[in-house]
Amino acid sequence: MKASLHQSKASVFKSRKTRLIAVSLIILAAAGIGLWLFLKPKAEVSRPPIVAVEPVGTSDVNIYGEYAGRIRAQQFVEVRARVEGYLEKMFFEEGTHIDKGQTLFIIDQKVYKARAEKARAQLLKARANSQKAERDLARIRPLYEQNAASQLDLDNAEAAYESAKAEESVAAADLTQAELTLSYTRVTSPISGYVSERSADIGTLVGPGGKSLLATVVKSDSVLVDFSMTALDYLNSKNRNVNIGQRDTNREWEPFVTVTLADGSVYPHRGLVDFASPQVDPATGTFSVRAEMPNPDHVLLPGEFTRVRVLKDVRTDAISVPAKAVEIERGGAYIYVVRPDSVVERRFVETGPEAGNNIIIERGVAAGENIVTEGFHKLRHGMKVLPQASAPSDSTATR
Repeated sequence: MKASLHQSKASVFKSRKTRLIAVSLIILAAAGIGLWLFLKPKAEVSRPPIVAVEPVGTSDVNIYGEYAGRIRAQQFVEVRARVEGYLEKMFFEEGTHIDKGQTLFIIDQKVYKARAEKARAQLLKARANSQKAERDLARIRPLYEQNAASQLDLDNAEAAYESAKAEESVAAADLTQAELTLSYTRVTSPISGYVSERSADIGTLVGPGGKSLLATVVKSDSVLVDFSMTALDYLNSKNRNVNIGQRDTNREWEPFVTVTLADGSVYPHRGLVDFASPQVDPATGTFSVRAEMPNPDHVLLPGEFTRVRVLKDVRTDAISVPAKAVEIERGGAYIYVVRPDSVVERRFVETGPEAGNNIIIERGVAAGENIVTEGFHKLRHGMKVLPQASAPSDSTATR
């Protein structure tokens, strides 16, 4: 009986121990779960992305084009010897300014002076014969009227007089030609400008049988700027009723040009486009354009290359946006527009020409709307955003 009681007590103790272990495990598991839940990182509440926005406005926008150009003198004249002879004298300093009509060279005059003197003597002889024939005719006419001279005598006297007058005219023309040829031995400048170095030395045989080019004279108080524009430029201008190279009194602006100097600075004077070729060069697909530009200080040298910037058009009340706000894809151009409820729209726009750092928008955006200028790469259509005003874009160079 004692053995049975002992076994019963051992069984009760074992059962209690088992329950205690189970309760302890449950408590530990609950504590671990609680600790895990306590230490688990809390999920962050998603916030709308912050984007920089800028209101769309309208303004007058200047449309420029840049082209490679070349400076050309307004007048470039070659001074050549018109008669043959040896070059005797030179009356200018090379590279200096000369006046129109100033004597530059003297060619040996001895032969041409002798020819002029001979022609002058021939004229005197012809004039004397003409005067004698006139006196003979004056004597014959009264005699003919008195029947003291025949009709033949009168006809011969009149013929002799007419022939003498003709010979006098021929002699006068020969003298004029000889004197003109003699004047060609004094080579003068046909224009005012800067003279080049001489092309022939003193003592050189010049003229028709020798070297005829003596020097060149360049007038560069104003210069011409030649450059080429594309057929697309022409088409765009015609679509805007702008005729390149023609003055338009109804237009408030003129297509002026500026050029860049060799040091990269902009030449202070402006020129105006005064000519555009009426046809396109099929080899290059471009047409020639010319502008005239003042050059009072002779900073621009004929023959040098330069960069030409042309005012092609002025868009009045145009909508222009920063180029960085436009997303270009294969399907077209897009802009993110922020609605008043801070929701963005991915909107297709039709773009126009570029103006500095801005792009003109032909349609798709209205004045007064807010567009995203920074941060649109993380956006999608219909997303809510936190708009912040961006710094105003610098477009002073294009307005």
